[in-house]
Amino acid sequence: MSTYEPPSWPHCAHGADPAADLVGCRGIHVPGHTVCLAHLTDADRNAYLVGLAPGASIDHRGTTFTESLLTALLDVLRDPTTGDARLSDAWFESATFEGDARFGSATFEGDVGFGSATFEGAAMFGSATFEGDAWFRSATFEDDARFGSATFEGAAWFGSATLKGDAMFGSATFEGAAWFRSATFEGAAWFELATFKDGARFESATFERDARFESATFVEAEQFGPLVCAGRVVLSGARFGGPVTLSFAARRLVCRRTRWSSTAEIRLRYATVDFAHAVFEYPLTIAAEPDPFVLTNGRLLTEHPFPSTPGHGVRVASLRGVDAAHLVLADLDLSGCLFAGTVHLDQLRLEGACTFDTAPPAVRWRRWPPVRFTERRVLAEEHHWRASRPGAVRGWNAAVIGAGRAGPSQLAPVYRALRKAFEDGKHEPGAADFYYGEMEMRRHADDIPRSERGLLTAYWALSGYGLRASRALAWLGAATLLTIVLLMAFGLAQDSPKQTATGTVPAGGGKVTFEIDKDDPKNPTGNRFTGERFEKALNVTLNSVVFRSSGQDLTTAGTYIEMTSRLTEPVLLGLAVLAVRNRVKR
Repeated sequence: MSTYEPPSWPHCAHGADPAADLVGCRGIHVPGHTVCLAHLTDADRNAYLVGLAPGASIDHRGTTFTESLLTALLDVLRDPTTGDARLSDAWFESATFEGDARFGSATFEGDVGFGSATFEGAAMFGSATFEGDAWFRSATFEDDARFGSATFEGAAWFGSATLKGDAMFGSATFEGAAWFRSATFEGAAWFELATFKDGARFESATFERDARFESATFVEAEQFGPLVCAGRVVLSGARFGGPVTLSFAARRLVCRRTRWSSTAEIRLRYATVDFAHAVFEYPLTIAAEPDPFVLTNGRLLTEHPFPSTPGHGVRVASLRGVDAAHLVLADLDLSGCLFAGTVHLDQLRLEGACTFDTAPPAVRWRRWPPVRFTERRVLAEEHHWRASRPGAVRGWNAAVIGAGRAGPSQLAPVYRALRKAFEDGKHEPGAADFYYGEMEMRRHADDIPRSERGLLTAYWALSGYGLRASRALAWLGAATLLTIVLLMAFGLAQDSPKQTATGTVPAGGGKVTFEIDKDDPKNPTGNRFTGERFEKALNVTLNSVVFRSSGQDLTTAGTYIEMTSRLTEPVLLGLAVLAVRNRVKR
């Protein structure tokens, strides 16, 4: 209300000054008087108060209350059997409470209005009962607003209110709709153990610190948000009874042991999500919202707590203890997510661009032997495990909060389940990374027999578990070159053996029998590494690997070299083909 705009009720006008304040005191006239309660004479005030009784209706809009004046008013309204104030309709719009406003345990039997009121001290409504509608629209709470254990049997209207201190609604019960649309909470907001039976409307609300809803119950809440929170939105232990869409632009969302009894969708911006041990019985979607939320009036949600935030991406911190059979994740950053302990992880659905952490890039030359980690998707727990090992290579992240002691034995099943989830989503190249991770964890696991680990090590060294074509081709090239060198040195004969035919012609003619034989190949002497011998060795090697027959005369050593080549090199070629297939398969 403007300084120069008079209120709609007959007002006191005490202190009006044509030069400064044309309106003066805005307090409504006390019945039978032309001034407000604050400016009555002591005798008139006492006479008015004596005329009130518990359960009376009062109207003190625009009045300024000192702490003593409010106490005097409430004292005459106290029920003698309970000692608590009892009022029917009570109107305090645009009133100012200069000290603490002590309405604790009061019962408002009718409608109550504190719209545009200013509470300069603490507003104490703990355990109060509002049997009608309670209006706090556009009210200003300069200090704490304490509504702990209050009961709102009608609608509670806090739209556009400004709460500068802590807002305490712990264990409050909202039988009707709870309206906090466009409210501003400058201090911490406490709604732990609160019960919202007919919706919690926080559209366009702004929380400049934490918004805590631990163990709150939302019986019916089709929409929760969109709202902005510069701190944490804490829903740990909360319960949602019906279908709901939650829309938050927040620093962090904590949903430990939160329970959803119906379908739900959580749309987020900027947030890091902790979903450990959350329970949901129906499909639940957690998705990143690429653009600012749109309000029901068509305007965009203002995100002023995040003006310098580099990105609106959403990160998941933990899914431990979650049954992922009904869980859908869309466009989320899973690089720091803890998966160990998640149930039915193989049924997890990943939509959009969900990203994981990767192995450290480049080759680590400052150690022997040098180490190179192939780029692949890696779980946060593997980062922590590798970084915690003695002699760990730099680049693995040890600062994974909550990773604990998860090691290869615990991580192998996690990789296996995620691999199946990717395969079911027809994302074979992505599934290949998790197959690689599974095999890595099996190779390092203590509960795997030594012989099996040795076999896995050979499989890893030769082809990266059938996923690294370059490694298999490198070994194939090396084996081929070695075969060629060995054939040139020991396998090719000195000269091609010549065939000889021997026989005896009977005297007087007749049938002649010939025996055809070939000289044994002779081991090479002299210069063995010539261009001609290289060409022959290359032909022998390629024919034996690809066409399985060389057709060349070889020495005894050369025969065994060719046999070995026929056994090993096609296997390496097959591993390379398999690796290419696993990377391009759809």
